[in-house]
Amino acid sequence: MAPKKGRLLITEPFLEGEYFQRAVILLCEHNEEGSFGFVLNNYVEIGLDKFEGIPEFKTRIGTGGPVSTKNLYYIHTLGEKLKGSLQIHENLYAGGDFEQLKDMMAHGQVEEKQIRFFLGYSGWVEKQLEGELKHNSWLVADIKSVDDIMDSSYENIWNDYMKDQGGKYKAFSHFPKNPALN
Repeated sequence: MAPKKGRLLITEPFLEGEYFQRAVILLCEHNEEGSFGFVLNNYVEIGLDKFEGIPEFKTRIGTGGPVSTKNLYYIHTLGEKLKGSLQIHENLYAGGDFEQLKDMMAHGQVEEKQIRFFLGYSGWVEKQLEGELKHNSWLVADIKSVDDIMDSSYENIWNDYMKDQGGKYKAFSHFPKNPALN
């Protein structure tokens, strides 16, 4: 399966690293100039209250990737109610007017399940992702459910999507992160 906007990248089970070990990444864009997305299953231990000017809002913040890690990004299901949003999948959007979003949050017009925040993003320059795919660093999968993508408490997303790939990947989903501990 080829990468494209709205698909997922799933790391092979033995890839190590702070950002990408057993990661599932939502691709928000993929074109001839490059690709970007957000790691869905890696989190930071800070809340939105650490960011000045953002209304109180209970949520879990993801580590989107190693690029621009001091910047806050978001995906949502608010659709075109949030001006400037980029549609990345059916009923799934990235970005949009941040001032409008803060106002909507302050007035209780956004629920936790409608938005996910990330510090940083994952990015690839032209043809870089294709090269990594040739080296089997990633598997590409379709989104099963937007609800799964928006659920920041979904801890087994890597295992479940790996199992869905079938064959040897189903077996890989049961491998321990550190085989020496087996």
